Amino acid sequence: CEVRPGPEFLTRSYLFYSNRLFKALQFYYWDPSCRDPSYSLVIKGKLRLRQASWITRGATEADYHLHKVGIVFHSPRAMREVASWINQTSGEGCRGFLPPGRSWAPGALYEVLSAKTERDCTAALGFAMHELSLVRVERHFQPLLQPQQSGSRLVEELYLGDIHTDWGERLHYRPTGYQRPMQSALHHAHPCPACGIIARADEHHPPILPARAALPMQLSGSWVSTHCEVRPAVLFLTRYFTFHGNNHTWEGHYYHYSDPLCRQPTFTIYASGHYTQGIPSSKVRGGTELAFKVTQARVTPMDQVTVLMLNSSEAGSCGLAGSWSAGVEQDITPTNGCLALGIKLPHTEYELFKTEQDTQERSLLYIGERPTDGSSPDSPDKRPTSYQAPLIQCAAASEEFSNYISLKYVGRKDANGIEALKPLPVAFLLFIALLFLRWD
Repeated sequence: CEVRPGPEFLTRSYLFYSNRLFKALQFYYWDPSCRDPSYSLVIKGKLRLRQASWITRGATEADYHLHKVGIVFHSPRAMREVASWINQTSGEGCRGFLPPGRSWAPGALYEVLSAKTERDCTAALGFAMHELSLVRVERHFQPLLQPQQSGSRLVEELYLGDIHTDWGERLHYRPTGYQRPMQSALHHAHPCPACGIIARADEHHPPILPARAALPMQLSGSWVSTHCEVRPAVLFLTRYFTFHGNNHTWEGHYYHYSDPLCRQPTFTIYASGHYTQGIPSSKVRGGTELAFKVTQARVTPMDQVTVLMLNSSEAGSCGLAGSWSAGVEQDITPTNGCLALGIKLPHTEYELFKTEQDTQERSLLYIGERPTDGSSPDSPDKRPTSYQAPLIQCAAASEEFSNYISLKYVGRKDANGIEALKPLPVAFLLFIALLFLRWD
């Protein structure tokens, strides 16, 4: 069940044909478990892949054209709400989308966009398919480690463009980052109880996902990224956090890279501070609201471009001016942060957290999605309403795990024989090895 800014709760099922046509189904829900459907959208159009993206490395740019969009309501309440949105906020051609008093008809399909008649009533829904303008397909092999099995299975994942966190901007925004990946119906990661349910659904029979027990917020421990994360404005990074529940303090390591595989490090940020007791979110059901205070930070530049940038920064704005060198950490707390990297200290962020368990009963931590415009959620009204990619818990006792984390980087030659800086966080490598040993 996906959470989009707003919040919106939805599941998606997209079908791409060899003649470039596509049919996309988007199922919207009232609840964060995707068990109470509101309405479904049927989107038909044509997609043309263009060239490799100049902005987001590893992505392909695409053009799309919508032929028609239909909506099916799954309750009278959904029909009343959507009809009022469209009648009140759309242009002249949409004011009479549904006449007052029109009764709900189960299974009826209403057209909200038609290229043939040039009618488009989708703006009131906050609907756009700009996610199709940025595409990336990843393939990897998942080991088969059942006692009676050997070998591996192919897993294909489709990354589509991200959705702007500001509702007013999403209709015009051209993505530079990704949403969480969609799984191939044929070649998906196992186990995936939701995959088959969503793949078999249609606009008249929306998927009802299996019930999941609500988990209490248990932050204590260490959490790490499961893959290289791509953020808008061309940011590639991995994250590693440790939370100390006994005194409500936290530490975070942000490893930044210049490539979408996270193999070419640029700089690392270490930050620490304390956080408040969480309270249930009234806006995003299932989420917990917290405030995080960042009081200390250190930066380690990992390539010469970053070193040059930091050494060129204004005196007193980012550590000791002119003293930066690759692989050497420097405290930026005395200069109240680092202007060149957009870090301000001390700093408070208003966050949204959620914990879940995956199908293998591993603990996942979702942290609020960062504002697409690059700003910070530094006031309660900017608190996120959606989430970043989840972190996975790699140690329940943070004190034990923190002894293993390594922030050292060593020189290593790449395929061209050029000396390159490559990170070797020991704990992260051990964690990945454990993942493969436990993967079902």
